[in-house]
Amino acid sequence: MMKPKLVILGGGESGVGAAILGAQKGYEVFLSDFGLITESYQSVLQQYGLKFEQQQHTEALILNADLVVKSPGIPDKTPIVAKLLQKNIPVISEIEFAGRYTTAKTICITGSNGKTTTTLLTYELLQRAGLNVGLAGNVGKSFALQVAEEHFDYFVIELSSYQLDGMFDFRADIAVLLNITPDHLDRYDYKMQNYIDSKMRIVQNQSADDWFVYCADDPVIIEELSKRTINAQKIPMTITKISELGGWIENEVLKLNVNNNTFDMTIYDLALQGKHNLYNSMAAGISGSILNLRKEGIRECLSDFQGVEHRLERFLRVHNIEFINDSKATNINSVWYALESMQSPVVWIVGGVDKGNDYSELYDLVKQKVKAIICLGKDNSRIIAAFDGMVKEIVETKSMEEAVRSAYFLSEKGDTVLLSPACASFDLFKNYEDRGRQFKDAVRNL
Repeated sequence: MMKPKLVILGGGESGVGAAILGAQKGYEVFLSDFGLITESYQSVLQQYGLKFEQQQHTEALILNADLVVKSPGIPDKTPIVAKLLQKNIPVISEIEFAGRYTTAKTICITGSNGKTTTTLLTYELLQRAGLNVGLAGNVGKSFALQVAEEHFDYFVIELSSYQLDGMFDFRADIAVLLNITPDHLDRYDYKMQNYIDSKMRIVQNQSADDWFVYCADDPVIIEELSKRTINAQKIPMTITKISELGGWIENEVLKLNVNNNTFDMTIYDLALQGKHNLYNSMAAGISGSILNLRKEGIRECLSDFQGVEHRLERFLRVHNIEFINDSKATNINSVWYALESMQSPVVWIVGGVDKGNDYSELYDLVKQKVKAIICLGKDNSRIIAAFDGMVKEIVETKSMEEAVRSAYFLSEKGDTVLLSPACASFDLFKNYEDRGRQFKDAVRNL
């Protein structure tokens, strides 16, 4: 009998994981990457005896697939994907593919900002409670690889809009939607509604036995919910009003009420500070309450969680100047959160590949908090035009070392140097992690 043909597009973490799972489930697997596949992934593919190609897409081998799993980074407009869709060959994401082969309960987290922090916090919460839990999606090992090789009862999965776009039959047991702000609009024909529709796929296929945790302070989400029927049990989070259900803040106490399970702790005991982190802590706490985890365990985890590298990471003081690595802030909204949580004068390092940013949203905060701006990018003209005359100094730099030295030179005791770029990193760095590590190295070398 002929084996069904599975083609994987993209030879990164998710692609290689999907290839291994596909082979295990009886598919004839072929992986194709238009770029280079790293040596470590090549050796994994060879170890499993999987066929692959790189730096090309051989149409004869791809367009006869029965099923295609596509890396989230490849847009639908890519010629090879367009041809597959024309031929009505199903193109799905690795999460959708792996979801077909597991009965584990899933807690799925999406939003324009805060999803990595919330995912890691929720994962740690479940892990400390002794649940047999895996971490997948945009963080950790690929979901497909873990479905192939491990046996978890729960998965905490961080989902980007790109991953959600390739998900059709997958169902989240607990879906968490933190916020929806303009991001990646280049992938959505510059139409905000297309991006909103993508994020709302987190609730597709949910039934009355499932849960939908959402931010009730987000006008985009509230507007969208007024237009849709949600089958799952809806659990709101708010920091602007008193609620009776879900999560809210009352007299500086974080309160949760889920399933008639109540919980409270003072916001000053939370490990993650700043307004935006209240939602992240609430979302994790609510997920824990839905699963009936012990209150003491939830309280302990929310009060001593270590946070995420490259996300508002306070990692060093040099001569009483605090350096904060927020390299993961690749959009305006993330920077808004970062500046909003700053308590001292800021020297702000910003720049990179601009995804069509509207800097005007930051004007009030920049006037209040920022004393100098260090531009770090190949083309800084839009940043300079946006903030010209608003701060005392704007300096252009072309390397991380130069940016950090300039920031150090312009700051005084008690100030904060904040790397929060508002842009993608690809002009000068491999990715935001590389940018964040170079920042930390440059600070250590001062």
